[in-house]
Amino acid sequence: MPTLFMTGATGYLGAYTATRLLAADPDIRLATLVRAKDEAQAREKLWRAMQLHMDVDAFRKALGRIDIVRGDLHAPDLGIAPKERERLVAEADSILHIAASLNRKSSKACFNTNLRGTLSVINLARAIQNDHGLRRYSHVSTVAVAGERSHEVVTEDMAIDWGRSDYDPYGRTKKFAEHMAHELLPDVQKTIFRPSIVMGDSRFCETTQFDMVRAFCVLADLPVLPFSPNGRLDIVNADWVADAISHIHLTPEPKHDTYHLSAGERSLTTSVIAHAMTASTGRAARFAPGLLKPFKAAVDLAGGSRAKNPVTLVGSLLKVFLPYITYDTVFDNRRAVAELGYGPTPFTAYCGPLYRWAKEVRYRYPYAPLPAAPAGGEEAA
Repeated sequence: MPTLFMTGATGYLGAYTATRLLAADPDIRLATLVRAKDEAQAREKLWRAMQLHMDVDAFRKALGRIDIVRGDLHAPDLGIAPKERERLVAEADSILHIAASLNRKSSKACFNTNLRGTLSVINLARAIQNDHGLRRYSHVSTVAVAGERSHEVVTEDMAIDWGRSDYDPYGRTKKFAEHMAHELLPDVQKTIFRPSIVMGDSRFCETTQFDMVRAFCVLADLPVLPFSPNGRLDIVNADWVADAISHIHLTPEPKHDTYHLSAGERSLTTSVIAHAMTASTGRAARFAPGLLKPFKAAVDLAGGSRAKNPVTLVGSLLKVFLPYITYDTVFDNRRAVAELGYGPTPFTAYCGPLYRWAKEVRYRYPYAPLPAAPAGGEEAA
């Protein structure tokens, strides 16, 4: 039974992908890196991430195919106990590295997680390759590696431009993480995945990731939107992204080494999205592009405040995401669509229910604790 070592399974996109991998290959085992003080806490963290996708019984069944590897992305050798690391080196067939810091405001968080952490994962990949060979090293990056753009359609091979400035530490560190993988694993088959704005699920309205959702809800509720109604927004549904990652990672010979997981040239305009989000409210979205400059100034003022209140929270979110909302740039997705056989669902097909549900729950997912295991349950396993 092949063992896939995976980071980020307790995160939003990681939980989606882990669920897809378990469903796609009944023989696969997932060795998931989890930062926890003990096995019980690790199981609780996994359940918190995966309850969006399965009930308790399905989760307990899935644990039979999940090896919890307690460790820490920031620690030397990933904080994995020596004997556990030896076992991983001997048994792992591939690596899927998803864990990352999305804290676009903190250089420290991005450098420690996206660079130091990735280097430790690459070192593990190097050890596995030297031991018996690594089938594939897959790395989930971001379209933000393309840096500052305006009114473009960007292909995979044209995204990296070292002479171009970056919007934030997140894009900068993820770009260099890709570079490290290519430089340090030249003899390993690699796959780089670059999602665009991942928001919502095409099948249901629930989500556990609210930062971007909240920003979009706030914008949709403004009496006037300070943007061009014709700017394109490259938004992709999480279920399609996870399908693409799991499918391509398990494919013996993918056609390419880098894939944009995005809406591509089918990205919708700000006007179309705004009208779809507020259709149920009876309000019509209005646009005033001339207000963008004072709006940015107000966002910077609110986002830079040390006060903690709803205004500064929203300001902080918009300050981070505004460049990605206004740069009218999309990322060609034809490679992933051809590999998978179908494309992502248009955001307008599910953004209305997502908008209403997120506001109903006040941007908090109603997590349920993991019930006590029956006799002979997870602890025995």
